[in-house]
Amino acid sequence: MNRRNFMLGAAGVGAVVVGGGLLARPSANGKPYDEYFRVLNEELKKNGPMRPCLVIDLDRLDHNIDQVVQSVKLPKHYRIVEKSLPSQGLIDYVSKRAGTRRLMSFHQPFINDDVVAFPDADILIGKPLPVRSAEVFYKNLKGSFDPSRQLQWLNDTPEHVQQYLELAKGLGAKLRINIELDVGLHRGGVAGNEVLGQMLSLIAANPANLEFAGFMGYDPHAGMAVPRILGSHEELFRKGMAIYQERADFTRNQYARLWREDLTLNAAGSPTYKMHEAETLSNDISVGTALLKPTHYDLDTLTAHVPAAYIATPVLKSVGPVELPALDGKSRIFSWWDPNQLQTYFIYGGYWMAEYESPKGLQFNSTFGHSTNQEIVNASPGVGLKVDDQVFFRPTQSEFVLLQFGDLVAVRGGKIVDYWAPMQG
Repeated sequence: MNRRNFMLGAAGVGAVVVGGGLLARPSANGKPYDEYFRVLNEELKKNGPMRPCLVIDLDRLDHNIDQVVQSVKLPKHYRIVEKSLPSQGLIDYVSKRAGTRRLMSFHQPFINDDVVAFPDADILIGKPLPVRSAEVFYKNLKGSFDPSRQLQWLNDTPEHVQQYLELAKGLGAKLRINIELDVGLHRGGVAGNEVLGQMLSLIAANPANLEFAGFMGYDPHAGMAVPRILGSHEELFRKGMAIYQERADFTRNQYARLWREDLTLNAAGSPTYKMHEAETLSNDISVGTALLKPTHYDLDTLTAHVPAAYIATPVLKSVGPVELPALDGKSRIFSWWDPNQLQTYFIYGGYWMAEYESPKGLQFNSTFGHSTNQEIVNASPGVGLKVDDQVFFRPTQSEFVLLQFGDLVAVRGGKIVDYWAPMQG
């Protein structure tokens, strides 16, 4: 229990009594499940795991995949962002529907699993990993996957390229190097031609061990909700692509022998992928989280996408009006004042990176505080919840949340059709 909030809550009893006439009493917000969640609740009660689980709606996922496929057309290629969909079953499903074997990976244990599960994949590392991580990857490499053709390591500084050069010499191998560009996000990456030239010179001087594979220019800031005074989506996007073009022109002019038509010129991210339809520089477009659309991706650039992932967890206890320790019966003042505290439920688990979704009108009790074991949830009687009914949350993001629940529950038409294991490591 949150001690500070408890003390404030206890003090609030008197405040409500003394000053209540000056305040507007809350109105009851609770509503029962809509038809979508009513059907899903019945299915999970009958056939689900009856514990916290992560549900993937395949009908909605299909819709979102199709949005991406309709946007990313040749000569551009769609690259699946693995960290946002961290399950090989889920990735395989997306890959088959989208018709792509391109992955962007971010975590060494996942990469080693990827090359076994998807031996024909083309993999671009999505962040500059410590060189020791790359060394561990090669030490644990299994199967027919050929890194010299199918894997690109992302580098962001000349020092990093030098480290990878030493690794390549030690391995007696050639490593493909993709260079991260700062196109306005300012989260690292090359920000000028001088540094870029140093990196390209190192690669050019060591053709037996290093190969220039292309650029990555991640630009989600252009599609996020930034203050209008800082620039519109279009202005930020054009500025980023102008930087990208400048780096490409510098490379083509100053390091012509490194430039090839088959370079990977990666760009985008979920918030901006559709903005790349008209530009002709990039040829490799990354999208991941938009396929599930958690709450942090409720963006005006993704209005065509629909939420496709929910946390579902059973109600363990239904105990009537909220009652706080030590206050005992005096706690009833809270539910008298706020009808949204007339019902108290304790759910299986809690404290996730998520927001209440269904039934409508559920609310967190800040006085009681969070619990990862049995979180308290309050509502008005209108929600109609009973023990064993499911409380549905919508995740705020996907990459970490999907790893917390064991097997993902895939549903179609409100029925469970498959289970997919999350990635490990």
